[in-house]
Amino acid sequence: MIELSKETIQNLPKIPRLNLINSCTGYKSANLIVTKTIEGISNVAIFSSITHLGSDPALLGFILRPTTVPRNTYKNIKDLGYFTVNHVTESMIVDAHHSSASYDETVSEFDKTNLEEEYHDGITIPFVKGSPVQILCKYLNEYEIKENGTIHIIASIEQLFIKENLIQAENWLRLDLENVVSINGLDAYCVPKLVDRFEYARPNIPTKSIL
Repeated sequence: MIELSKETIQNLPKIPRLNLINSCTGYKSANLIVTKTIEGISNVAIFSSITHLGSDPALLGFILRPTTVPRNTYKNIKDLGYFTVNHVTESMIVDAHHSSASYDETVSEFDKTNLEEEYHDGITIPFVKGSPVQILCKYLNEYEIKENGTIHIIASIEQLFIKENLIQAENWLRLDLENVVSINGLDAYCVPKLVDRFEYARPNIPTKSIL
Protein backbone atom coordinates (compact mmCIF):
# COMPACT_ATOMS: atom_id res chain seq x y z
CA MET A 1 0.00 0.00 0.00
CA ILE A 2 1.15 3.57 -0.74
CA GLU A 3 0.73 5.92 2.21
CA LEU A 4 -0.18 9.57 1.56
CA SER A 5 -0.35 11.97 4.49
CA LYS A 6 -2.64 15.01 4.63
CA GLU A 7 0.40 17.22 4.04
CA THR A 8 1.51 15.16 1.04
CA ILE A 9 -1.96 15.32 -0.48
CA GLN A 10 -2.20 19.07 0.04
CA ASN A 11 1.15 19.61 -1.68
CA LEU A 12 0.20 17.68 -4.81
CA PRO A 13 -0.35 19.68 -8.02
CA LYS A 14 -3.99 20.72 -8.46
CA ILE A 15 -5.10 18.17 -11.08
CA PRO A 16 -3.47 15.09 -9.49
CA ARG A 17 -4.97 16.16 -6.14
CA LEU A 18 -8.44 16.60 -7.67
CA ASN A 19 -8.24 13.20 -9.35
CA LEU A 20 -7.05 11.47 -6.19
CA ILE A 21 -9.62 12.90 -3.79
CA ASN A 22 -12.52 12.63 -6.22
CA SER A 23 -11.85 8.94 -6.85
CA CYS A 24 -10.69 7.69 -3.43
CA THR A 25 -14.23 7.69 -1.96
CA GLY A 26 -15.50 5.21 -4.54
CA TYR A 27 -18.10 5.11 -7.30
CA LYS A 28 -20.66 7.92 -7.45
CA SER A 29 -24.04 8.32 -9.11
CA ALA A 30 -24.26 9.84 -12.59
CA ASN A 31 -27.26 12.07 -13.12
CA LEU A 32 -28.29 14.89 -15.38
CA ILE A 33 -30.08 17.74 -13.61
CA VAL A 34 -32.38 19.77 -15.84
CA THR A 35 -33.60 23.26 -14.93
CA LYS A 36 -35.15 26.19 -16.76
CA THR A 37 -34.49 29.90 -16.69
CA ILE A 38 -37.31 32.38 -16.12
CA GLU A 39 -37.03 33.11 -19.83
CA GLY A 40 -37.69 29.44 -20.64
CA ILE A 41 -34.19 28.31 -21.63
CA SER A 42 -33.43 24.73 -20.56
CA ASN A 43 -30.19 23.95 -18.75
CA VAL A 44 -28.81 20.43 -18.33
CA ALA A 45 -25.72 19.54 -16.30
CA ILE A 46 -24.01 16.36 -15.09
CA PHE A 47 -23.83 15.79 -11.32
CA SER A 48 -22.15 13.02 -9.34
CA SER A 49 -23.28 14.06 -5.86
CA ILE A 50 -26.98 13.17 -5.81
CA THR A 51 -27.84 11.02 -2.80
CA HIS A 52 -30.88 9.43 -1.18
CA LEU A 53 -31.81 11.24 2.05
CA GLY A 54 -34.96 9.40 3.10
CA SER A 55 -38.03 7.58 1.84
CA ASP A 56 -40.71 8.93 4.20
CA PRO A 57 -40.91 11.66 3.10
CA ALA A 58 -39.09 10.94 -0.15
CA LEU A 59 -36.07 13.25 -0.21
CA LEU A 60 -32.82 13.58 -2.11
CA GLY A 61 -29.92 15.98 -1.93
CA PHE A 62 -26.94 17.10 -3.95
CA ILE A 63 -23.90 19.31 -3.54
CA LEU A 64 -23.32 22.54 -5.44
CA ARG A 65 -19.87 24.05 -5.68
CA PRO A 66 -19.37 27.55 -4.20
CA THR A 67 -21.39 30.29 -5.87
CA THR A 68 -18.35 32.55 -6.22
CA VAL A 69 -18.93 32.17 -9.97
CA PRO A 70 -22.33 31.90 -11.74
CA ARG A 71 -24.06 28.56 -11.15
CA ASN A 72 -26.88 28.29 -13.67
CA THR A 73 -28.42 25.21 -12.06
CA TYR A 74 -28.57 26.91 -8.66
CA LYS A 75 -30.04 30.16 -10.00
CA ASN A 76 -32.72 28.35 -11.99
CA ILE A 77 -33.73 26.16 -9.06
CA LYS A 78 -34.02 29.19 -6.78
CA ASP A 79 -36.01 31.09 -9.40
CA LEU A 80 -38.53 28.39 -10.32
CA GLY A 81 -38.33 25.92 -7.45
CA TYR A 82 -38.31 22.72 -9.52
CA PHE A 83 -35.80 20.55 -11.37
CA THR A 84 -35.54 17.07 -12.80
CA VAL A 85 -32.99 14.33 -12.13
CA ASN A 86 -32.27 11.87 -14.94
CA HIS A 87 -30.16 8.71 -14.81
CA VAL A 88 -27.34 8.51 -17.34
CA THR A 89 -26.98 5.38 -19.47
CA GLU A 90 -23.92 4.09 -21.30
CA SER A 91 -25.11 5.47 -24.64
CA MET A 92 -25.35 9.00 -23.18
CA ILE A 93 -21.95 9.40 -21.56
CA VAL A 94 -20.22 11.55 -24.21
CA ASP A 95 -23.04 14.08 -24.31
CA ALA A 96 -23.65 13.89 -20.56
CA HIS A 97 -20.00 14.69 -19.89
CA HIS A 98 -20.07 17.60 -22.35
CA SER A 99 -22.87 19.17 -20.30
CA SER A 100 -20.22 20.04 -17.70
CA ALA A 101 -18.78 22.66 -20.08
CA SER A 102 -19.32 26.24 -18.89
CA TYR A 103 -21.89 27.60 -21.29
CA ASP A 104 -23.59 30.94 -20.68
CA GLU A 105 -27.09 30.76 -19.17
CA THR A 106 -28.53 31.92 -22.49
CA VAL A 107 -27.25 28.74 -24.16
CA SER A 108 -29.03 25.41 -23.68
CA GLU A 109 -26.78 22.36 -23.45
CA PHE A 110 -29.55 20.50 -25.28
CA ASP A 111 -28.56 22.58 -28.32
CA LYS A 112 -24.87 21.69 -27.92
CA THR A 113 -25.25 17.91 -27.49
CA ASN A 114 -27.36 15.04 -28.78
CA LEU A 115 -29.36 15.04 -25.55
CA GLU A 116 -33.04 15.68 -26.14
CA GLU A 117 -35.76 17.23 -23.99
CA GLU A 118 -38.79 15.16 -23.02
CA TYR A 119 -41.92 16.60 -21.43
CA HIS A 120 -44.57 14.87 -19.36
CA ASP A 121 -48.13 16.16 -19.04
CA GLY A 122 -48.53 19.11 -16.70
CA ILE A 123 -44.80 19.49 -15.97
CA THR A 124 -43.00 22.56 -17.35
CA ILE A 125 -39.44 21.41 -16.56
CA PRO A 126 -38.13 18.93 -19.16
CA PHE A 127 -36.59 15.53 -18.58
CA VAL A 128 -33.84 13.86 -20.63
CA LYS A 129 -35.27 11.64 -23.34
CA GLY A 130 -34.07 8.05 -23.07
CA SER A 131 -33.21 8.24 -19.38
CA PRO A 132 -34.77 5.13 -17.79
CA VAL A 133 -35.35 6.82 -14.40
CA GLN A 134 -36.64 10.39 -14.37
CA ILE A 135 -37.39 12.28 -11.16
CA LEU A 136 -39.29 15.54 -10.71
CA CYS A 137 -37.98 17.38 -7.66
CA LYS A 138 -39.08 20.42 -5.64
CA TYR A 139 -36.55 22.61 -3.85
CA LEU A 140 -37.07 22.58 -0.08
CA ASN A 141 -33.98 23.94 1.62
CA GLU A 142 -30.23 24.44 1.48
CA TYR A 143 -27.37 24.27 3.92
CA GLU A 144 -23.99 25.90 3.57
CA ILE A 145 -21.04 23.61 4.17
CA LYS A 146 -18.90 26.18 5.94
CA GLU A 147 -15.72 24.16 5.68
CA ASN A 148 -15.47 24.62 1.90
CA GLY A 149 -18.27 26.94 0.84
CA THR A 150 -20.35 24.32 -0.98
CA ILE A 151 -24.14 24.15 -0.70
CA HIS A 152 -26.21 21.07 0.13
CA ILE A 153 -29.53 21.31 -1.71
CA ILE A 154 -32.47 19.40 -0.20
CA ALA A 155 -35.41 18.48 -2.42
CA SER A 156 -38.57 16.42 -2.30
CA ILE A 157 -39.35 13.76 -4.88
CA GLU A 158 -42.63 14.88 -6.45
CA GLN A 159 -43.04 12.40 -9.31
CA LEU A 160 -41.24 9.41 -10.81
CA PHE A 161 -41.12 8.10 -14.37
CA ILE A 162 -39.48 4.67 -14.62
CA LYS A 163 -38.89 2.32 -17.54
CA GLU A 164 -41.11 -0.65 -16.77
CA ASN A 165 -38.52 -3.42 -17.20
CA LEU A 166 -36.45 -2.02 -14.29
CA ILE A 167 -39.19 -2.57 -11.73
CA GLN A 168 -38.67 -5.83 -9.86
CA ALA A 169 -40.44 -7.46 -6.89
CA GLU A 170 -41.56 -4.96 -4.23
CA ASN A 171 -40.53 -2.03 -6.47
CA TRP A 172 -36.78 -2.60 -6.33
CA LEU A 173 -35.19 -1.05 -9.43
CA ARG A 174 -32.58 -3.17 -11.18
CA LEU A 175 -30.62 -0.39 -12.86
CA ASP A 176 -28.10 -2.59 -14.69
CA LEU A 177 -30.84 -3.77 -17.06
CA GLU A 178 -30.64 -0.36 -18.77
CA ASN A 179 -26.86 0.11 -18.45
CA VAL A 180 -27.15 2.96 -15.96
CA VAL A 181 -23.62 4.23 -15.34
CA SER A 182 -21.69 5.47 -12.33
CA ILE A 183 -18.77 7.90 -12.13
CA ASN A 184 -15.27 7.05 -10.94
CA GLY A 185 -13.57 10.31 -9.99
CA LEU A 186 -14.24 13.33 -12.19
CA ASP A 187 -14.37 12.00 -15.72
CA ALA A 188 -14.49 8.18 -15.83
CA TYR A 189 -17.77 6.40 -16.52
CA CYS A 190 -18.43 2.78 -15.53
CA VAL A 191 -21.26 0.31 -16.07
CA PRO A 192 -22.02 -1.51 -12.77
CA LYS A 193 -22.85 -5.20 -12.90
CA LEU A 194 -25.22 -6.85 -10.42
CA VAL A 195 -23.30 -9.39 -8.32
CA ASP A 196 -25.86 -10.40 -5.68
CA ARG A 197 -28.71 -9.14 -3.54
CA PHE A 198 -29.33 -10.05 0.09
CA GLU A 199 -32.20 -10.26 2.53
CA TYR A 200 -32.37 -7.90 5.53
CA ALA A 201 -29.41 -8.60 7.83
CA ARG A 202 -30.22 -9.70 11.38
CA PRO A 203 -27.86 -10.50 14.26
CA ASN A 204 -26.65 -14.09 14.51
CA ILE A 205 -28.48 -15.19 11.35
CA PRO A 206 -26.44 -16.09 8.24
CA THR A 207 -26.80 -13.67 5.35
CA LYS A 208 -28.90 -15.14 2.56
CA SER A 209 -29.05 -14.25 -1.13
CA ILE A 210 -32.47 -13.33 -2.51
CA LEU A 211 -31.62 -13.48 -6.20
